[in-house]
Amino acid sequence: MTKICKRCLYNEKHPLNLTFDNEGICSGCRVHEEKDNLDWNEREKKLKVILEHYRCKSGNNYDCIVPVSGARDSYFIVHLIKNKFKMNPLLVNYNKHYNTDVGIRNLANLRIKLDCDIITKTVNPNSVKQITRETLRRLGSLYWHCLAGETVFPVQTAVQHKIPLIIWGAHQGIDQVGMFSHLDEVEMTRKYRKEHDLMGFEAEDLFGEMENLTEDHLNPFYYPEDNYIQKVGIRGIYLNNYIRWDSRAQHEKMIKLYKYETALANRTFDIYNDVDSYIYMDLHDFIKDLKYGYTKVVDHACREIRLGHLTRSEAINLVKYYQSKEPENIKLFLEWLGVKQTAFNFVLDSIKNKNIWERNKNWRWIRKKSFVPNDNTKNNNISFKPFTKTKKYKSSDSRKKYVLIGRGKRE
Repeated sequence: MTKICKRCLYNEKHPLNLTFDNEGICSGCRVHEEKDNLDWNEREKKLKVILEHYRCKSGNNYDCIVPVSGARDSYFIVHLIKNKFKMNPLLVNYNKHYNTDVGIRNLANLRIKLDCDIITKTVNPNSVKQITRETLRRLGSLYWHCLAGETVFPVQTAVQHKIPLIIWGAHQGIDQVGMFSHLDEVEMTRKYRKEHDLMGFEAEDLFGEMENLTEDHLNPFYYPEDNYIQKVGIRGIYLNNYIRWDSRAQHEKMIKLYKYETALANRTFDIYNDVDSYIYMDLHDFIKDLKYGYTKVVDHACREIRLGHLTRSEAINLVKYYQSKEPENIKLFLEWLGVKQTAFNFVLDSIKNKNIWERNKNWRWIRKKSFVPNDNTKNNNISFKPFTKTKKYKSSDSRKKYVLIGRGKRE
């Protein structure tokens, strides 16, 4: 029987790996306990020392680089670094191509309201499509280029502009599975990026491994060589090692300050974190379920249990409600990629985890193993405080269509 945490909903098959103690509590929950036990005032003092060390005293360069998007914790990170710690950040954004109109407006609003310089990298759409066809076929991933681009472009920019410090938000290995303690102060590494973000394949590995990909396709995703990184002295820190991280509370504070948009998601109750992508909380999440047997709503539910925003019973009911939702944007993705539904179905069948899925007598795929525990309280009510829904702003950007480059918000 698969072991499931007695406090949250994670199980021992988590792709990032976790451990259980004698009480049946997972490592992610145990490391989360540090959030209520550490002296965060002292942790913040350590952060201030780091930031002061990298502050450009001459004023002729930026103090740091902050990767941003039209979602996640971008507003909180930039607000904290610029307005609280008075740093001068250069914002960098990798264009994911699957952009929603909401994400485009949020990103425009971010750079305007927080008054920061920003550099966006848009890779040739034909290259992105060719890479996506290959990674979907070979790795079962239509998001590889996004993960590769988001994690390499800040490092490329740091080398090019000689800005040693990159500031990230939360380290998922800490926040999800307790891979490290906050006290370890783990930093950005190429090794972690390759093994966990990129499923073991950097762009350099794909060249020659996938016959339809050339160096022209992959060059935008190549990691800078070690000697360039060492010459600039680049390091990437994670704020959740120094700031008590509560994504929901952070969003709700920032929404009041900066009036950015939320958006309902098809496969989770979290309407804050991934509003900038048509596929992340849709088709990408669906594929995650085929491969691993769990979806992003489990991540969100575990986070909210640990932070005290959800009971375990409420979380189980939410997961059961959302995890079986069919993706809404398959047709949009296939039209963009230029792939037929029959070919796509063949790929999906090939990546299904046969330990989780099986054919029934009608030759339909059904789930034979569920990693969601039963709710022994028999309470089907979900009473937790809902996420904040915001008004929709207007723009000339397309709805229900990928926005490669948009105009953003208009009043």
